[in-house]
Amino acid sequence: MEADTRACAAYVALRLISGKQSSSVYDYAQGSHISIGGTISDSNVNVYDYSRSAHFGGNGSSGRYNLYDYGHSHHVSLEINGNQYKGYDYGSGSHFSGTVNGHSTALYDYGHGAHFNYSL
Repeated sequence: MEADTRACAAYVALRLISGKQSSSVYDYAQGSHISIGGTISDSNVNVYDYSRSAHFGGNGSSGRYNLYDYGHSHHVSLEINGNQYKGYDYGSGSHFSGTVNGHSTALYDYGHGAHFNYSL
């Protein structure tokens, strides 16, 4: 999974689960804030990643979202269940999952075989 796609997926999951508004996500692997903003609701995700000038979003219902990464031109699925989430990145062909704890998450990228930490 590309680092910027992973950051967007973590940002969306964090906002959906925590309910917190934020105009950025902190990527501990990169050691920096990534400027991302937009609207997120139970049925619609429409955010913009300012660091790469790309939209990321789509529709959802019952905790299942079909998202599209316009920067890399591929779909990303995301499923929310309580404080946990999982998904699939069609660009890399790999699954990801994580748990939100407050305003932070450790996203496990199965393609890289590693955890990546983010916070709002």
